[in-house]
Amino acid sequence: MKNVDVIIVGGGPAGAACAWKLAQHQVNFLVLDKATFPRVKPCAGWITPLVLRDLEIDPADYPFGIKHFTNFQVSIKDFHFKLRTNQYAIRRVEFDDWLLHRSDPALVHHTVKEIRVEDDRYLIDKTFSAKTIVGAGGTNCPIQKTFFKNELNGHKGALIVAQEEEFAYEYHDDRCHLWFFQNGLPGYAWYVPKANGFVNVGLGGSAAKLKSNNDTLKHHWALLVEKLDKMGLVKGHEYKPVGHSYFLRGKNPVVRQGNAFIIGDAIGLATRDMGEGIGPAIQSGIRTAEAILSSQDYSVKSIQKYSFPSLLGFR
Repeated sequence: MKNVDVIIVGGGPAGAACAWKLAQHQVNFLVLDKATFPRVKPCAGWITPLVLRDLEIDPADYPFGIKHFTNFQVSIKDFHFKLRTNQYAIRRVEFDDWLLHRSDPALVHHTVKEIRVEDDRYLIDKTFSAKTIVGAGGTNCPIQKTFFKNELNGHKGALIVAQEEEFAYEYHDDRCHLWFFQNGLPGYAWYVPKANGFVNVGLGGSAAKLKSNNDTLKHHWALLVEKLDKMGLVKGHEYKPVGHSYFLRGKNPVVRQGNAFIIGDAIGLATRDMGEGIGPAIQSGIRTAEAILSSQDYSVKSIQKYSFPSLLGFR
C-alpha cells in the first residue's frame, strides 16, 4: 500500500496546478493518471495572460512553442470585425506534460476503478491511500462519480459537445479566426494557427440546442471544412477529428465532500461565454491546494465565469 497525504487523480492542467502549489510546500502527494504523458489532447490551447500570472510563467521562459495573438478575426453570423486582444496559444501535448512535470511529482500510470473510505483515509484500488483526494480527471472523473454525482445534479451548466483536430500544416494565414452562430450552430467554430507549424481547427456547441434543432456536429463539421477550404486556410488535408464533451459553469457547484475535492472539468467550470476551460481549471487547482494547506473551505466564487474580460485585456 502506497500511503501519502494527498492523491490527485488526473494530471491535466487542474491536477498539475494543484500539484505545483502543493510541491511548493513540500506536501507528500501522488498523481494518478490513466494516460501516459506526454499525451495528445486536441484543444485550441487558448492561454490568457491571467493563466500565465496564476502559474507565474514568463512566456519567454516557456520551453516550447507559444504563439501570441494581438487580435482575432471574428464573425458573428454575417457581421465581420477584428477584435484587439492579448492572448496566447499552446499545444496541449507539450503544455500539459511540461506543467505536470514542473513540480517533479510522484506520477503513476494507473486507471482508478474503486475508491472507498476506511479509518478516515481514502483507499484507491487497495493500492494507494491518502487522507485527502483531489478529483482532476475531467468530465468522467472517478472521484466525482463516487462522491459528487448526486450533489452536482442541477448545479452543472450546459453540456457542450465539441469536435476538433490539431495537425502539422504549412499555414499561410497566421491569424486566429472565430465564427459564431454560423449556419445555426449554437456555439462557434475556430481556426487557431500555432507555433512550429501546427493548426487546430474545431467547433463546439450546446448539446441540448443541437438536439432540439434536430441538428448534428457532423453536419457543422462538414460546413467548417468547406469554409476552411474556400477561404484558403486549410487545403488538401484528410481530417480525422476527435469528439469530446464538457460542462459550462453552473450555479453554486459542490466542490468538497469531507476531504474529497473536485476541480476543473470534474466540476464543470468552462466559462459561460466562450467555453474556455484551461484558465478556470488552473485556478480551481490552485485554490484547492491552498484550501488543503490552510485547512480552509474551497469555493469557486473567485474563479472567472466569463472569458471576455481577459479576452479584451481587462484581466
